[in-house]
Amino acid sequence: MAAFPASAATTTSSLAVNATVTANCSATTTAVAFGNVNVLSGTNTDATGGFSVTCTSGTAWSASASAGAGTGATLAVRKMASGANLLNYALYTDSARTTVWGDAADATTVKFSGTGNGAAQASTIYARVPSGQTSVPAGSYADTVTVTVTY
Repeated sequence: MAAFPASAATTTSSLAVNATVTANCSATTTAVAFGNVNVLSGTNTDATGGFSVTCTSGTAWSASASAGAGTGATLAVRKMASGANLLNYALYTDSARTTVWGDAADATTVKFSGTGNGAAQASTIYARVPSGQTSVPAGSYADTVTVTVTY
């Protein structure tokens, strides 16, 4: 008998691989800390804070801010509270402190905006406690502003 070489059969098939990258954003904030405010000095007290937005590359985003939790607060005149006592302040998008940071529902204010590149994009928040609040009693004042990133 003659020996025949063994033969092996093969077959191939394609494996489909797919994924969908979704648009996502995350945000972090850095507090605005005015420190000690002398309401009798006759001068404004300025400070800065910030936030950082990281979005999927190519994702357009905008960041708005609430009026805060102080009783009677508006976007233009936010209010820090110490018990029932209130200290007015404002948040701005520019270092000259002329453009109030607000939300899309208020046409007199602006939002921060950008397009994601996969890396953190930092923005500075400019803040001011205006002078002339001489009747505000001593105390520790605070407020919480909600930052909303829309994408």
